Amino acid sequence: MVLAALVAVQFVPVERTNPPVDPSLAIERHLAVPAEVKAILDRSCRNCHTNHTDWPLYSYVAPLSWDIVDHVNHARHEMNFSEWGTYDSDAAQDILIALCRQVRSGQMPLPSYIRIHRSARLSPDDVTRLCEWASATRRKLREAE
Repeated sequence: MVLAALVAVQFVPVERTNPPVDPSLAIERHLAVPAEVKAILDRSCRNCHTNHTDWPLYSYVAPLSWDIVDHVNHARHEMNFSEWGTYDSDAAQDILIALCRQVRSGQMPLPSYIRIHRSARLSPDDVTRLCEWASATRRKLREAE
């Protein structure tokens, strides 16, 4: 019975998307992102917070797939580096504050993600670098208003 249910749930459709990308909206087109910060964002954030998600094999196995797709959709809604140009200055500043707060508290990257993707783990230096960049960038955004 359990095996039949596990097989049956594989047929529940789950939409794994990578929406079209407009390069003019990418974060690098709107903010100065130093190479070391970009490397951290690419290693630890890109897979969920852009439209360039790599969908691994296990993301096609229900019920795990449902959780993964939900996490990616939520992540993109909260902060999407591929669509940064759609944020106004206030929203961008709020997102930068949240980014620092969440990496400092260890909420991001998600602990469940780090268990599988160990290279995404942020070192204390990574957290410091991200927060310093976010803070400096917020100041520049405020000054430009």
